[in-house]
Amino acid sequence: MELVRDRLVECGWKDEMRIACREHVKKKGRKDVTVDELIRVITPKGRASVPDSVKAELLNRIQNFIVSAAL
Repeated sequence: MELVRDRLVECGWKDEMRIACREHVKKKGRKDVTVDELIRVITPKGRASVPDSVKAELLNRIQNFIVSAAL
């Protein structure tokens, strides 16, 4: 998890999500947005915007772990 978090910060993904959240709150009004709503609205965008390089690195590490655990 720490690796994923670091990579997402490095590529600017975290900042993009923070901006998207702020824009949604501004549009709806601070008092009219719940955390659950914010998660529901932002999650699809967040998942779709994870860079392919981060996905590939994570997949590679998972595969290496599985191979090493099987030995």
